[in-house]
Amino acid sequence: MARQALSRALVSAAWLSEAVRAGRVGPGLRVLDASWYPPKERNARQEFTERHIPGASFFDIEECRDKASPYDFMLPSESHFAEYVGRLGVGNDTHVVVYDGDEVGTFYAPRAWWMFRAFGHKEVSVLNGGFKNWVKEGHPVTAEVSQPTPAVFKARLNRALVKTFDEMVQNVSSLKFQVVDSRPEGRFRGTELDQGLESGHIPGAVNIPFHSFLSETGHEKSIEEIQEIFREKKVDLSKPLTATCHKGVTACQIALAAFLCGKQDVAVYDGSWSEWFHRAPPHYKVSELKRNK
Repeated sequence: MARQALSRALVSAAWLSEAVRAGRVGPGLRVLDASWYPPKERNARQEFTERHIPGASFFDIEECRDKASPYDFMLPSESHFAEYVGRLGVGNDTHVVVYDGDEVGTFYAPRAWWMFRAFGHKEVSVLNGGFKNWVKEGHPVTAEVSQPTPAVFKARLNRALVKTFDEMVQNVSSLKFQVVDSRPEGRFRGTELDQGLESGHIPGAVNIPFHSFLSETGHEKSIEEIQEIFREKKVDLSKPLTATCHKGVTACQIALAAFLCGKQDVAVYDGSWSEWFHRAPPHYKVSELKRNK
């Protein structure tokens, strides 16, 4: 078996394929497909039933969220998360590997990775390159749906990894932490719509589009390349940092990239722009489009 430290945020397709072949998927190792796509484009659950990594279960981000919130994909309660992942066979000692099938390589998997970490689970990794590269490299797939034995998972929210709207508002003046926005440049600048909303950004935020951290093949870039990206944007990884985006998904790519560089305490603004747009006062929404009118 190739050596693979459980505390690492990434696992390779070769490592996971070897684990699958060795029959290690079970109570000690769970594989979760965290794919999600716009309903009119692709059906993540249907694609999962048609083919997935052997032994994997489907992590439904539509189910594992705060359904009472007006904003998409907000974190569920501790009890909701614990009950949901417990049904997927995940216990507190389980090594969890998450992946998704997005064409960029990795899109929603870092969100699931961050959710586990936010609820106190340290043994969680992202499949480097995602399902796209798993298939490309010729690793096994199946349509057989596994039935994992339910496990007991005890969740405790680490509030240091989650920022609220009020904390983000306070930071505009206090500047206690850096803010990095992972959306495309046009949405950050306010020159194009952000999934139907007028766009722009939180005052003081720095823009690093999430795909900046991915190679052309869809794998994470090297640590040296990631560090250089942060340096070019004058983001100091030795100081507090919070990531944001549209709805708290690609922001988790910032948290993952920083984690790979040794910074394990990046917080995510869960509501992100979808909440900020609806709740922040107009002068707290920076947009070039407004300035140009």
